[in-house]
Amino acid sequence: MDDRRTTAHGRRAGRSRRTGVVLVAHPSPELYGSDRMLVESVRALVGAGRRVVVVLPSSGPLVPLLASAGADVRVLPTLVLRKALLRPRGLVTLVALALRTAPGMLREVRRERPDVVLVNTVTLPLWLLVGRAAGRRTVCHVHEAEELPRLLSGALNAPLLLAHRVVVNSAAAGDVVARALPLLRRRVRLVYNGVPGPARTPEPPREQLAGAAELLLLGRLSPRKGTDVAVEAVAELGRRGAEVRLTLVGDVFPGYEWFREQLQALVADAGLQRVVRFVPFQDDVWPWLSRADVVLVPSRVEPFGNVAVEAALAWRPVVASAVQGLREIVDSGRTGLLVPPDDPVALADGIAGLLRDWPTARDLAARSRAEAERRFSPSAYGAGLLDVLGELDRPRRRRGLRRGPADGRRPPI
Repeated sequence: MDDRRTTAHGRRAGRSRRTGVVLVAHPSPELYGSDRMLVESVRALVGAGRRVVVVLPSSGPLVPLLASAGADVRVLPTLVLRKALLRPRGLVTLVALALRTAPGMLREVRRERPDVVLVNTVTLPLWLLVGRAAGRRTVCHVHEAEELPRLLSGALNAPLLLAHRVVVNSAAAGDVVARALPLLRRRVRLVYNGVPGPARTPEPPREQLAGAAELLLLGRLSPRKGTDVAVEAVAELGRRGAEVRLTLVGDVFPGYEWFREQLQALVADAGLQRVVRFVPFQDDVWPWLSRADVVLVPSRVEPFGNVAVEAALAWRPVVASAVQGLREIVDSGRTGLLVPPDDPVALADGIAGLLRDWPTARDLAARSRAEAERRFSPSAYGAGLLDVLGELDRPRRRRGLRRGPADGRRPPI
């Protein structure tokens, strides 16, 4: 077993267990949305006096951030569920991976004896089983809300039946879970993501648009994120005579290189090589947001939408797809614009509308910033997460009761 450890302060590893131990399992060492939310989770837990052990399947840029937040980080081979493993050909591989990795996971849980095993996403189903087998309380933080065929959705969410609580980052994500497995409805708790803002007060949008308008799309290059929709919208704007430039900041998942090549071909076919720029993943997104005029979030599927909140915190107007969690973040016409998903013409219309009425776009950005600071702060997120774990700390005779709002805004889903 590859058991490497990283601790921010050596004394934490020997801290008295009176503070409580939370073992967190996470599927990726990268720095995208759910990865960054894990850092906020660790900060909240450590700030509440918990000792936090984070287990990752491999090392990567997330490790030093977790360590600086106070986590004890372990690298341990772990089964990470992918769609391919849910197909008939993948089932054999799935079983083999489960048999190979489960013993090491069980040893880790028995060694740490955590009060709670917190599994960060449904792609780590074995941790819930291992946690239950070791007699631990289990929580799964769901960051997915993909609408799948009923049988596949049931199979993907079935491990959640082993969780004492299911945390979701949007009402849309909670609805997906509850439709897949109605028995889980009473265990689901809504806690909106907490997104930290820039270190410095952002510059407001420029007062007047002169020259090309700068459009920005942050995040994975992925069909789910609608990157191709953004490129086609820019082509549509070009046909209308609008002067815009689009910067795509991010990269593909390993194995999805074909999509990047498809995007590059789409750009070339439309003659947009001087208009669309590809930029690799950037750890610090704020300089890119500060250079943007309008931020695009054209996702086809989006359980929450951290980028929409980051754009708001950067004081930039947003055009987003009217899907899932984005509808809970953006109040169309008041804090941004929502347009139909998978529709380049509608996206182009939304962009053109903001550019045509720039004073209104600036007003939208100002309202959005104020609301994002209030609704999606790390402190509100941390309080919501601790409330959920607090339910598990209460005497067993009270655990069956329905609780108040996990995020201070609405009741359990």
